[in-house]
Amino acid sequence: MTGVVLENLSWKKLSFLGICLLLLQLAFFLIGGLVAPAPSNVVTVIGTKCYDRGSVLHRNRWFIPRGRNACESLDSLDSSDAKIVDESITEKQVVFSFWIPGPRDGAERQMHPIFQSMLGVLDLDIEFDPANPVGREPTLQLDIRMGVRNKDDREDDWKLLAESVEDRTLQCALPAHDKAKGAYYNCELLQLFELGSVHHHFYLVNIRLPVNFVKGYNVGIGKVIDLTIHTIHQNGGFSYVWFSMKSAMFPMVLLVLVWFWRRITQLDRPANLLERTLFSLGIAMSILNLPLEWFSLSFNTPFMVLLNDIRQGGFYAMLLSFWIIFAGEHILDTVERNRLNLYWKHLSAVVFGCICLFIFEMCERGIQLKNPFFSIWVSAVGTKLALAFLILAGIAACCYFFFLCYMIFCVFRTIGTKRASLASMTSLRKSYYMGLIYRFKFLMILTLICAALTVVFFILSQFSEGYWKWADNEQRLEYSSAFFTGVYGMWNVYVFGLLSLYAPSHKTVVEIDAGDGSSEETVQLTDLPVTPTEASALQSFVSKAAQD
Repeated sequence: MTGVVLENLSWKKLSFLGICLLLLQLAFFLIGGLVAPAPSNVVTVIGTKCYDRGSVLHRNRWFIPRGRNACESLDSLDSSDAKIVDESITEKQVVFSFWIPGPRDGAERQMHPIFQSMLGVLDLDIEFDPANPVGREPTLQLDIRMGVRNKDDREDDWKLLAESVEDRTLQCALPAHDKAKGAYYNCELLQLFELGSVHHHFYLVNIRLPVNFVKGYNVGIGKVIDLTIHTIHQNGGFSYVWFSMKSAMFPMVLLVLVWFWRRITQLDRPANLLERTLFSLGIAMSILNLPLEWFSLSFNTPFMVLLNDIRQGGFYAMLLSFWIIFAGEHILDTVERNRLNLYWKHLSAVVFGCICLFIFEMCERGIQLKNPFFSIWVSAVGTKLALAFLILAGIAACCYFFFLCYMIFCVFRTIGTKRASLASMTSLRKSYYMGLIYRFKFLMILTLICAALTVVFFILSQFSEGYWKWADNEQRLEYSSAFFTGVYGMWNVYVFGLLSLYAPSHKTVVEIDAGDGSSEETVQLTDLPVTPTEASALQSFVSKAAQD
């Protein structure tokens, strides 16, 4: 019986490998904490109120807030404005124009594909006027057009990217102690758009607020003073660090994966369930590591965010499934293994949860590939469903973690009950199996730590993503770049370590430290019953103890 590398590797070599992996994990945290900036950045652009002069609305015309072809702007929407005194301006003639990004220190800034994605949320400044109050959750209808151009294009050469008429539910509140004319409502942020790529240098957004008294659109929305768009995108510095990490880890994990499977194929038995599952986990990790994001710097890839979410969801599914099988294979007190149907209940729950995540993702980002202004959060029912989904996903993740803790406790209890069998063994063989138990318990504790951080990362990422869609500014959830890169590095270190330690060993004898620490002796393990599906000496020991 050859066993696995974890069981046959000397303490000196095992300690060296563990220190290397620990230093690699520490490097991931330090890179995020000392090198990478914050994961995302916020750019705020205040809208310019453009005047669409004339009796006929210029629906297909671009209203540009600045430059040589700047629109005719209005200082305010009050009747005291010089441009409004002598004529009547309807709400359809007012176009709120946003040039993204805005200038800084007199210089024109540019967007860059390294920003990966862009989320835009709308902030309304509504002044309190007793003659025109905000109704109870009125419907705000937005007539939106988005155009794009690059730095080498003419200043007026804006190309249409998307246009739509979208409804949003306006929720505003006025403090009881601040109900004087001129006070401002506290309104919730509204999601405006979400782009899966930032391929162009400049973005132009034109918004009209047409009133329809028959259908109740833009009726009872109060006195709108200004509109502001907050755009959130990934920091360029963080993106370069993130891409570089993936580019470095992809060949490392892929090489150890190939080495692992090559050793499996050299055995005189087929791969067992645990080995096949670990190999699948390595494939999922390699797919997640594949640095496809570099292509987004040269090509327009609006599907990249959706593709990354699908890749990460697939990795979650494989990782959760592996933990169930990894713990379960050491709970069973029977020689027969290699049966996936023993875990059908656990794996069905994982697959069902991942399918729900996939459906939710397609309903949101899948539709946004065609209409970036769409969002499941825009309606009251959609918001409640989305919030319920996030909360249930968080609860399910916590329940999974506690169940995994229970399975690992059962593993420890099973192995603990077999330690009585060690009393009848020779001192060297007893020392060998005690070393196996200590190594395995340490690995299971690392698995628990990895599972706990993965659950925390999943919950924080889901709720941070939904923050701009439903939370208040005071309730924003933050997580640092160090945690982001650290958890990603932890997944790679964990998978890399498992593939290295659970690869079949070619040793037929193992080195065991003598009791006095003065020398090493070799013991050949040939007295344990081995089935064609067993991979480790620890599994053989548990099986033999169960039979005895």
